[in-house]
Amino acid sequence: MTTDPRRTTRRPEDPRLEDLDVAGTVLDLVGGTPLVRLSRLDADLPCPVLVKLETANPGGSIKDRAAIAMVDAAERDGLLEPGGTIIEPTSGNTGVGLAIVAAQRGYRCVFVMTDKVSEEKVSLLRAYGSEVVVCPVAVPPEDPQSYYSTADRLMRETPGAFQPNQYHNPANPQAHYETTGPEIWEQTKGRITHFVAGAGTGGTISGVGRYLKEQDPTVTVVVADPEGSVYSGGSGRPYLVEGVGEDFWPATYHPDVVDETVAVSDADSFAMAHRVTRDEGLLIGGSGGTAVAAALRVAEGLSADDLVVAVVPDSGRGYLSKVFDDGWMATMGFSRADGPVIGDLLDDRDDDLPELIYVGPEDTVRDAALLMRKYGVSQIAVAKGEMPLSAAEVMGSVSELWLMSQTHRSDEVLDRPIEEVVQDPLPTIGAGEPVDRAVELLEHAPALLVLDGGRPRTIVSRSDLLGFLSPGPGEDL
Repeated sequence: MTTDPRRTTRRPEDPRLEDLDVAGTVLDLVGGTPLVRLSRLDADLPCPVLVKLETANPGGSIKDRAAIAMVDAAERDGLLEPGGTIIEPTSGNTGVGLAIVAAQRGYRCVFVMTDKVSEEKVSLLRAYGSEVVVCPVAVPPEDPQSYYSTADRLMRETPGAFQPNQYHNPANPQAHYETTGPEIWEQTKGRITHFVAGAGTGGTISGVGRYLKEQDPTVTVVVADPEGSVYSGGSGRPYLVEGVGEDFWPATYHPDVVDETVAVSDADSFAMAHRVTRDEGLLIGGSGGTAVAAALRVAEGLSADDLVVAVVPDSGRGYLSKVFDDGWMATMGFSRADGPVIGDLLDDRDDDLPELIYVGPEDTVRDAALLMRKYGVSQIAVAKGEMPLSAAEVMGSVSELWLMSQTHRSDEVLDRPIEEVVQDPLPTIGAGEPVDRAVELLEHAPALLVLDGGRPRTIVSRSDLLGFLSPGPGEDL
């Protein structure tokens, strides 16, 4: 007979511990997170800016709240039985919250993530004993390879499976209506005038926003959104900040409670994450940087009687190999070195070429050859989508020599899709990296893909570099 995990983990309090200040389980530690003022960053602003530190939850993020609420609701409604399997597409934090609940209640977990997510998050979920399936980010939601479609397939294939479906589960925003909102209201003694948070599933902004407006309809609710996300009028691409923004409209997002949306670039989000960490001593992630950047912008136009509260959803510990890695930031084009850099080469280039010349995977070899002939270039990229692209959407490259060798074998190759003959992607270099770095890379590659602010900007070749480094007429050698 299988023991019901809900009975074994929710037993009465042990009388031997009744006089001690001790939590019964790790789940009792979720919520009750502190507010802290950004005393250095708001020093020159007209009003204080506070942040709700959701990093204090046992799973390190605000998603612990929704995880408990969604599992509680599923157990209550009979959707999750003892020994069942929780399957969820996640950027990491919801998975951690669910994994903690599952550990306490005896469930198996399978999480589906995109390859945009940092390796630390994948390793973290596996540390909890969860299974992780990684899918490509550069595909639409309806694609069979997308992480939404993959999660749906696993649901069909797994007996006793339950998908919390955080994007459509009403328990998600309800968790924040019942806990996060009341905490903020009580902690600020009802003096909050502006609430700022990112919107991924929309659960936080919707639940907290509804609660605060019920207490005081004049509270302004602001979505801090990555540039390119649908919430700020984009298509859902391209941006690199994890855990916020979206490429569709979740049912858990309630636009009626939102008064304003502030779009924040990847560069500003990451720069603010660094600034908060170094100036305030709070290690926050990129999405926290998005929220704080938006909150500071909002505060600039307010008065001394206002009070801004922003949510810091998670810690920067999950982004040490990206946002807080100098090499990654440089290669993605978010930082600038001293001396001549690739950006200087691009500014010096005297041509009328489009910034990035590329073909789609479905275009033909003939299309690629004609494009190279039209612009007089020997290398082009192969990418999915329209400009501006994300680095993840660049799937390869093709060179003039490569296409020549392919067509020499048979003229029929000219009408084949380029994805059938595509070469590996070109090495990347950041627009702010030293020209010397390009010299090193071009010893082993014919050209380089330049990233600027995390987005592909153009291709530089050996001849481009030679032209930049060579003296012009009348200049000394």
